Amino acid sequence: MPKLEMADLLDLVLQEGASDLHLPCYSPPTLRIHGELTPLDVPPMQPEDTEYLMKSITSEANQQKLQQDGTVDFGFAFGEKARFRVSAFRARGNIAMVLRTISNDLLTLEQIGLPNACKDILFRPRGLVLVTGPTGSGKSTTLASMIDVINHERSDHIITIEDPIEFYHKSVKCVITQREVHNDVPSFADAIRRALRQDPDVILVGEMRDNETISAAITAAETGHLVFGTLHTTGSAETIDRIVDSFPTNQQAQIRTQLASTLICVISQLLLKRKDKKGRIAAFEIMVTTPSIQALIRDGKTFRITSDIQTGAKYGMNTLDTHLIRLYNEGKISYGDLITKSRDPEGVQQKLHQLLMEQGAVGGQKMKN
Repeated sequence: MPKLEMADLLDLVLQEGASDLHLPCYSPPTLRIHGELTPLDVPPMQPEDTEYLMKSITSEANQQKLQQDGTVDFGFAFGEKARFRVSAFRARGNIAMVLRTISNDLLTLEQIGLPNACKDILFRPRGLVLVTGPTGSGKSTTLASMIDVINHERSDHIITIEDPIEFYHKSVKCVITQREVHNDVPSFADAIRRALRQDPDVILVGEMRDNETISAAITAAETGHLVFGTLHTTGSAETIDRIVDSFPTNQQAQIRTQLASTLICVISQLLLKRKDKKGRIAAFEIMVTTPSIQALIRDGKTFRITSDIQTGAKYGMNTLDTHLIRLYNEGKISYGDLITKSRDPEGVQQKLHQLLMEQGAVGGQKMKN
């Protein structure tokens, strides 16, 4: 059998529209297509195969880091076709890899499925915008699309801080500076502090992974910058609780006050397999900060935020469950995904039953008329 080449595998990834390529030792290369893993019909890879593939795309410096730490993450360009985010690591003493596709084609906010209210926040002069969700939910894609809108419609200095850099942005109306943690700057927190001396208007923080980074991001938003960040949380209330709980008890009241004054919006998203056609579709919970929500954050009453989101449609808000029900009624997702991905499955079932009753009543009324 001819030796597997990385270029051939990556061409297949792009041809099949796969989001990820898994290269495990003692198993065949495997693609994730529309959320499902599909192994290739080739013999299992041996240790020399995965090591060969790793060395074909990994710099000497990153190979050394892999040797020392047992794992290394980096991004690389596959010619002009696409970029990939790579995680190379040791598993049972052998090399394995996972490569995630980063398309060169940015989606519009409309293609992603975000409402106009989310575009309006991109023109705020200052504040904190959080995009949250589990790994693989499309957070990076959403943020890249938001940065692209700002790049085309504002005249600002945008600084992105990422680990690794995923989407490359070319300056259009904005000056864009992209910094990679570990290569250009030692840490996210340090990069944010240094960014404040670099005349930024917009700062993108690829991951708010510790309270030092969170504190630096909130300070940047307080001092007159529009800051975007991500967390691995689901739901607005949970996101706020996670931020506050990452600080010592004696600092939490201050953080709640700072969040209340700086937070503009929380967008929580999931990616689901489409039922109506091939591909995946995003479902969102959107919270836009109002005076009422600011008071709930300050007072530590985040459990009431969902109620404000439910009644905040005029501000562009909606709960995740509301969006899931809409996608299900439009035939875009399955009943199984509707129930398993919802925050309140019983409440969702009740709403569906109520909708069916209302539709039946309307249908009966039409027949009488």
